[in-house]
Amino acid sequence: MALAHSRIMVVASARVREETTEPVSTFSPRPTVGGDASAAAHTGNGAETGAASIKPVLPNGEERRGTRDRREIKRAKVSAVTKPPPILPASFFWMSVAVAIAFVLSGVVALSGPPLLSVAAAIASVSFSALGRPVNAWGERVALALAARRALGIALVAVASAGAGLGLADWMYAGSLDWRIGVAALVTVNVLFAALLSDRIVLVFVSKIGCWAPVALVDGSFYAYSGLIMAAIASALVASYQARFERARMEEEEALTRVRDRAQSILNDYEETGQGWFWETDRRGRLTYLSASVARSLGRTEEELIGRSFSRLFDLGDENREGERTLTFHLSSRSSFEGLAVKAAAVDAERWWSINGRPVYDGFRNFCGFRGSGTDLTEKKLSEENAKRLARYDSLTGLANRFQMSQTLEKIVCSPQERERECAILLLDLDRFKHVNDTMGHPAGDALLKQVAQRLERTTGKLGRVGRLGGDEFEVIVPGRSDRDKLGHLAQEIIHALSQPYSIDGQRVVIGASIGIALSPDNGVTSESLIRNADLALYAAKDGGRGRFHFYSNDLHSAAEERNALEQDLRDAIAHGGLELFYQPVVDASTERIAGFEALLRWNHPHRGWLSPGKFVPIAEDTGLITAIGEWAIRTACDALAKWPEEVRCAVNVSPLQFASPQLPVIITNAIAQAGIDPSRLELEITESVFLNDDEGTDAMFAALKRIGVRLALDDFGTGYSSLGYLKKAPFDKIKIDQSFVSGATRPGSRNGAIIASITSLAQALGMDVTAEGVETHDELDLVRLHGCTHVQGYIYSKALSDQAAEKCLADGLSMNAVGPRSARAPRKMMLRKVVLDHDGQHYAGTIRNASPDGAMVEGLWNVPEGTRFRIALSETISVDATTRWCIDNRMGVQFDRPISLDIESPSGANDRQAAAGRG
Repeated sequence: MALAHSRIMVVASARVREETTEPVSTFSPRPTVGGDASAAAHTGNGAETGAASIKPVLPNGEERRGTRDRREIKRAKVSAVTKPPPILPASFFWMSVAVAIAFVLSGVVALSGPPLLSVAAAIASVSFSALGRPVNAWGERVALALAARRALGIALVAVASAGAGLGLADWMYAGSLDWRIGVAALVTVNVLFAALLSDRIVLVFVSKIGCWAPVALVDGSFYAYSGLIMAAIASALVASYQARFERARMEEEEALTRVRDRAQSILNDYEETGQGWFWETDRRGRLTYLSASVARSLGRTEEELIGRSFSRLFDLGDENREGERTLTFHLSSRSSFEGLAVKAAAVDAERWWSINGRPVYDGFRNFCGFRGSGTDLTEKKLSEENAKRLARYDSLTGLANRFQMSQTLEKIVCSPQERERECAILLLDLDRFKHVNDTMGHPAGDALLKQVAQRLERTTGKLGRVGRLGGDEFEVIVPGRSDRDKLGHLAQEIIHALSQPYSIDGQRVVIGASIGIALSPDNGVTSESLIRNADLALYAAKDGGRGRFHFYSNDLHSAAEERNALEQDLRDAIAHGGLELFYQPVVDASTERIAGFEALLRWNHPHRGWLSPGKFVPIAEDTGLITAIGEWAIRTACDALAKWPEEVRCAVNVSPLQFASPQLPVIITNAIAQAGIDPSRLELEITESVFLNDDEGTDAMFAALKRIGVRLALDDFGTGYSSLGYLKKAPFDKIKIDQSFVSGATRPGSRNGAIIASITSLAQALGMDVTAEGVETHDELDLVRLHGCTHVQGYIYSKALSDQAAEKCLADGLSMNAVGPRSARAPRKMMLRKVVLDHDGQHYAGTIRNASPDGAMVEGLWNVPEGTRFRIALSETISVDATTRWCIDNRMGVQFDRPISLDIESPSGANDRQAAAGRG
């Protein structure tokens, strides 16, 4: 009973010791997100919370030491979690001293010495108890499994306790030690074993069994064995209960620890993953805590930053102010702040932070410092700056965009000083850029635009600001009053620079530029009017042949209004059938029979009457209306062919825009099928401009048209692209010689005849027909027949006929007769010029009524025989020999021996013009 009671007492004392043992509480300066971390870190103990919130004000050195102590405690906690438990408690070493004292005191009290076996057992117990520290040190160096560590600890405790029990038992039974003294010593040793092994419940019971088992063995009685067995059973039951209790207690403590440290763990994860960081200062604004991530981003260590001023972490320049409430103001006024954007004092790269902070006070309302958090704002800041840049600059070229250029111009024209409102606007449009985009792709077009921007900035220099409005449109704003000559010189330099060859993907690319110029305030006082007028000037420059510049003038505005009105009228004409097709006969040169017609577009404007195609066709091409007009023309021509004889063809002009449309073959196929005609009767006239986009699409379109069965004619040959390379692969059936080569071909010294002969020879070699356009006189007809033209078209046979007139012409038969003047004469100029005619020394006064470089009509001489020679004094210094060709009454026609210039001024020239004006 005494043994059992002693065991219960030991267990109870162990439990009381464990329950009263509390972990050492430490203060962590880490705050919660937006609040005080001390309350979240110590929710389970009010005393700890108070200790954490009331921070004593220490000198700077003590604060640093306190910070280092907190770091050491933190590292100790981390190491305690990661290191395995020791094999024996560190205090188990003192059992060797306790056992030795127990034996010594027992001998002194009993005034007897122990037997030899007792001495040996006591020495073994003391020795194995003293092995606690060396074994623990060895266990830290050697990686042992947890089961092996537990077994080794049990073995050491069992040997030490058994040695103590055997020594005292042998001394009591074999020696002279009084049993009462021996039992007291044994109980004392048991209590000390339980006290030193209180946190190892298994080792406590091993020590008890180890102490009392030798006593039972030495006694050898039934009662001793029975008591030992009962004690072992009781110990096992108590150990099992105690193990369950300890397990439940440990689980409860772990749960409480997790709850208590949950905020701390969350903050650790928040900090270690780089989502944010924390900081704390003392009352002087010096850092007492700072996350390691901040130190790394600044290229420093924590030790270097702790103790420094908090504001030293940032670059607090004027450009980084957040309104008037700067960080310095908040720190000095001890006021809270939130979401304050500051620039970090980093040297390697630009970095921005968003910081929050609030003042911290102790229980006596004494200011202790600041505590707060921060997040990285770099990506957001850079994204905002990039968005601002994209809003004001072109992302491709880096030039100012339309918005910024508009703001710059608006600022100039709205200046309070009238002198500062003067400026010049240059609008640029790239010529042939679309061709580069279509043939080489958009990446090549983008690369070209970058090079254009660089050249434009280099050429303009400091004279003005360059911007890109979009696409291939650029703008230059030249502030201040500028002379027109200087602006023209700048525009010419820009055109020259942009027209130089470019290298794109290893290919040589050549483009051009057209420029329109408007001046403020001469051409407008608002930004809208200046841009509109500069655009009108640009349009005039492009109409003038591209590659040039044009200043705005008032007539451009009226021309633009007229163009807009004409565009609207053209749309109405397309919608309401206001356009017509006229048909000009194409005659076989050898048989003088109609081989076909060319369909020519005509428009009888309701207010302006008949308009020339050169007036409205360019508008249709610019606005895209030419596609709808072309489709209507093809369908109308096919319907007309259905009513004509089978051997008669009809030619229809196809614009480059219509030729590039993938729907063209479908439109032609449907029109032919609807009219029910042979496809070979339809002839499509295509100009050389379609080969400017010489690519696979052009070849595919030719192939598709030939599969339909229509004929193809090359119109206006020699006036456009003028390359013979496409003739070897383009499947043309006919070449049409432009009127510019036919007109004047019969004049002496003209080379047009040689050109016509070359074209017909080329066409015959390629197996193509040749049509000469614009034949108006018999001598031109004879010339084109002589050189081998197979077909003739022109006024010599007929003008363009309406649909009804063409049907009537065909109804009268296919034969045509050439009707017209015998020869062409040069254009004449009306004038009234007094001249003197010299014939064989006789002088006659006369007046020239009209003249050409080759001849003139002279009034004032009667009945002059044909062939009479005269020397005509045109002015005081210029005379020309001439021959009379005809004479009617007092008028005669003379032919000059050599061509003359009509720009001849005589002293009486002014009077002549006045007389002509009076008679007109």
